[in-house]
Amino acid sequence: MIFTFYKSMGYDIGASLVEEDMIELAGSLMKQAEEKVVKLVLPTDVVVAYKFAEDANTAVAAVDSISGDWRGLDIGPDTLDAFATEIGNANTIVRNGPMGVFEMEPFAVGTVRTAELLAEATAATARGATTIVGGGDSVAAVNQAGLGDKVSHISTGGGASLELLEGKELPGVAALSEDE
Repeated sequence: MIFTFYKSMGYDIGASLVEEDMIELAGSLMKQAEEKVVKLVLPTDVVVAYKFAEDANTAVAAVDSISGDWRGLDIGPDTLDAFATEIGNANTIVRNGPMGVFEMEPFAVGTVRTAELLAEATAATARGATTIVGGGDSVAAVNQAGLGDKVSHISTGGGASLELLEGKELPGVAALSEDE
């Protein structure tokens, strides 16, 4: 998903995965965030590989310096530090989606470490942040890290979870609420 934002910014993203039909929306969301003075935190560096494989050679690259056949497959160490700060300061954290290709060990670092940070934020005695993990891949990643019971709430609803948080009516929930 992040590479769709970078492509909308005109960055060379190499062979990274991009949702071509969402590039305009990504640009619009960044503009809206800026206009409303909402802090939108995107990665500044990524772990890149020349091929989509566990044994691929890897490197760390700034998000505006990915070229050729390199593809971003995880967040980088500078981004992880920035995310740690953001998570450390937040009282409510909603996570929807892994940070990288967590199914492959070389690209699981960002996903696992951010799951650990969520667990730490939830357990913090002074703060006790509310942490919500939504979506099948996110739930699988947090459970794979052995931290599923260390966050406030897990939902396999994914996009529906986000829509519920937006205040949208969900047909299934509405049907349960109908008087008959």
